[in-house]
Amino acid sequence: MPLSDLVAANAILPALKVNSKKQAIQELAARAAELTGLPERDVFDTLLQRERLGSTGVGAGIAIPHGKLPKFDRLFGLFARLERPIDFDALDGEPVDLAFLLLAPESAGADHLKALARVARVLRDPLTAQKLRASRDSTAIYAVLTQVAAPNAA
Repeated sequence: MPLSDLVAANAILPALKVNSKKQAIQELAARAAELTGLPERDVFDTLLQRERLGSTGVGAGIAIPHGKLPKFDRLFGLFARLERPIDFDALDGEPVDLAFLLLAPESAGADHLKALARVARVLRDPLTAQKLRASRDSTAIYAVLTQVAAPNAA
């Protein structure tokens, strides 16, 4: 299933310049707040709180920072290709250069988990990750993210 129902064309950051995990989360939160109308501080605090439970760096250079927010009514995704890899305390110890922020309503339950699983499946596909890393503009990145075939496609 494509990610077009989670991420909009204007929610792509093709060359995010950050030097740390905290700065990356701050920048992602700022852009998400801009696009959703949510208070930036609420988004940032929610992401940071989730990060304290364990890193959302899932390995292979990929991070999926996520959180649930009260008074939010939909699933929202934001993708960033980092200008250069940063330490994200990832499970495999590798630096992160691809990040997909996922926000959900507090009541999302299974939908939130399904969306997380879908994002992880898409980004962990080696060919998709390679294409994302090679793409330099938001249009190309959006095309890669949204033209991915069914979840079990190789």
